Amino acid sequence: MKIGVLFFIGLFSYLGFAQEDKYDNSELYEKYREDQFYGSVTYNLLNHKPSGVSQTDFSSGFHFGFIRDMPINERRNVAIGLGLGVSANFYNQKNVLIQETDNEISFEIINEADYNVSKNKFSTYLIEVPIEIRWRTSTVKDYSFWRIYTGFKFGYLVHSVIKFKSDLGDVKLSNIDNFNKLQYGLTLSAGYSTWNFHVYYGLNSIFDKDSKLNEQSIDMKSLKIGLMFYIL
Repeated sequence: MKIGVLFFIGLFSYLGFAQEDKYDNSELYEKYREDQFYGSVTYNLLNHKPSGVSQTDFSSGFHFGFIRDMPINERRNVAIGLGLGVSANFYNQKNVLIQETDNEISFEIINEADYNVSKNKFSTYLIEVPIEIRWRTSTVKDYSFWRIYTGFKFGYLVHSVIKFKSDLGDVKLSNIDNFNKLQYGLTLSAGYSTWNFHVYYGLNSIFDKDSKLNEQSIDMKSLKIGLMFYIL
């Protein structure tokens, strides 16, 4: 008898707490969203470099923005993300001289020993629109969880700078027309809690089709590898 009483007391207590927890969760789940602000630091590589082109030093990227998290299932751990952000990208390269002569931009592979180059880089600044499909193991009360976010990112170039310094002279150019205004690629962010691996694989060239090196189009694309941080 005592065992039976204890069993029913335990059963009703369990059902009561379960109903209360489900009710509380349903209230919270109505507005539950994840990872709406993001920040990323990346190492920027030049992919598909023309023959003879070398990249040197550490090329960095900094990316910040906001993504509207829109859950699409009842648990709200699967979502679509649509955002807006800014991106600053720096590419240090070794032996391509970009300069303007008679109002025309030229690209030339140089011998470093002849110039004694101290700086050779170009920088791009973009407004970005990320679109993501998001999966995570989170709950409304769990702040440490696994996530896999994959998607597509569009970037619109708003400013560019080219800097070249050597013993034979310096070059500084801003906002030349040779950069592709629209840049886009695939993205993947995956990890646990604070630390997340992030990669961006550019699908189109950084420079436009009229930019040529040794009479060939410069089809260099951006590959960014780094860390992504999310904030509610």
